[in-house]
Amino acid sequence: MIRKTRHHRGAAAITVAGLVVAGAHLLGATSAYADEVKPSVPPGTEPSASAALPIDANSPGLKLPQGGTLAPPKILDLVEVVEDLGGEQRRQETNQTVMMALQSEVLFPENSAVFNAQAAARIQAIANEINQQKATRVRVFGFTDDQGTYEHGKELSKQRADAVQAELAKSVTSQGVTYDVRGYSEDYPIADNGTEEGRKKNRRVEITFPRGSGG
Repeated sequence: MIRKTRHHRGAAAITVAGLVVAGAHLLGATSAYADEVKPSVPPGTEPSASAALPIDANSPGLKLPQGGTLAPPKILDLVEVVEDLGGEQRRQETNQTVMMALQSEVLFPENSAVFNAQAAARIQAIANEINQQKATRVRVFGFTDDQGTYEHGKELSKQRADAVQAELAKSVTSQGVTYDVRGYSEDYPIADNGTEEGRKKNRRVEITFPRGSGG
């Protein structure tokens, strides 16, 4: 089920409810993947949910038909996505993580990994939230569209992710923070690369961190 609402001041909210099998990978996992075997989402960002609550299959309150049995337990993992009207910034939250995505155009000039004038303020705001959540694990993933060579996109997306991580580190005050910084080139698009609007959304840097005791 997807619900999308646009607000006059440029916010759009999407709530997605997805079924996740109990026992799926935890968000803290950072398993390595071989280049020739690509997951459907970047490693370490798979959705997760809390453990399934125990259910008594013999409970009369279930009112199962004669001969009926319960299917294996599944958990609804709720994902809320809020995106500004231009798509420049997107916020995605689950019950365990916060992910902030910034379009490359609001951080860097075209085909560059050098920050523009407005980048520092946007990254500072994210660093403040990381501090608020007392997060000690931060993932910074860079992505490009499918224009140009894959190798160039890989290099550029990693350089941009490195730049964002370095800027975050200036303001993140949590002790013992570990960063996972990667560049994925055109892999894992979130929009259609066949249109400029879609390519613009795909050119992005994502910062993901767990919700903590400070939230």
